[in-house]
Amino acid sequence: MKNLAIALVSSLLFFGCNTNSNQNSDTNITKLQNKKVNDFAIIIHGGAGTILKKNMTPEKEAAYEAKLSEAIKVGHTILKNGGTSQEAVMKTIQVMEESPLFNAGKGAVFTHEETNELDASFMDGKTLNAGAVAGVKNVKSPIELAIKVMTDSDHVMLSGEGASTFAKEKGLEIVDPSYFYTERRFKSLQRIKDRAKTELDHDDKKAAFYDADIKNAKFGTVGCVALDKHGNIAAGTSTGGMTNKRWGRIGDAPIIGSGTYANNKTCGVSSTGWGEYFIRSQVAYDISAQMEYQQKTLKEATKDVIQNKLTKLGGTGGVVALDKNGNISYEFNTAGMYRASMNDKGELDVKIYKE
Repeated sequence: MKNLAIALVSSLLFFGCNTNSNQNSDTNITKLQNKKVNDFAIIIHGGAGTILKKNMTPEKEAAYEAKLSEAIKVGHTILKNGGTSQEAVMKTIQVMEESPLFNAGKGAVFTHEETNELDASFMDGKTLNAGAVAGVKNVKSPIELAIKVMTDSDHVMLSGEGASTFAKEKGLEIVDPSYFYTERRFKSLQRIKDRAKTELDHDDKKAAFYDADIKNAKFGTVGCVALDKHGNIAAGTSTGGMTNKRWGRIGDAPIIGSGTYANNKTCGVSSTGWGEYFIRSQVAYDISAQMEYQQKTLKEATKDVIQNKLTKLGGTGGVVALDKNGNISYEFNTAGMYRASMNDKGELDVKIYKE
């Protein structure tokens, strides 16, 4: 009897300590999640992939750093002056869309048919409203069109000629498709086609497809997440897709929940990488869901999704993310990712390579 009593007391003490420990742990997580670190902030990416310092000239490295700095400062100024996260995201991404350095807008890669097909998406964390476009060939700013789909239509996604017609009706700038031509991107397509033809001549049809090129490519998709002084989060992503893509292929960039997601309760996310895997994993939404339903911090959620779930599936790429309290997270499983952030103190952080 005495031994039984001792055992019961020990058990009660054990479970009581565990309960208190768990409660303390949950309390600490809650406090961490509710601690405001920035009244406003902004974070961007210009793509992730095999980005190695040994392959980068000092001039090219400086050019990327300068353009990332220019883009993020545009958005930061808007936020600092009390502007909205929506405006900050759009204007920031437009700077990168107009640069041939990135695979978006002016610098978009070529399809197998030697055309440029552009995708973009945007999400408002306050209303959970969203807009997206896919396969657009003549709209100068795909991210502006994605936002216009959100604000001026009953739809979330428009594609191809229909999206272009909508853009014309709404007065967006239409350009000749030749506007998107860059010699560098066109030569990249020709190299891939030549390699594929050589491999086909050797009857290696599997290798002839572009799996190897995907793995070794620089995913130049651009994206931005912003938190404004009103506590609203917005996220946007814009891309030219995959070099040598065929049959109207669409990746994750215009897919809400895969390439882009924003929710004022949790965070905003913009993705870049091998789109098929990001779609299958619903990467952007998964990060938000882990924060909402598992009470994970932004860093814990981004790390689990990119370094664990995506990597195990075989996907490569990364995300930039910003939570409701201004916490910032870069997470990628590639050699590098063009990225930058600015906080409410005006501190600028620009990086390219894995540290």
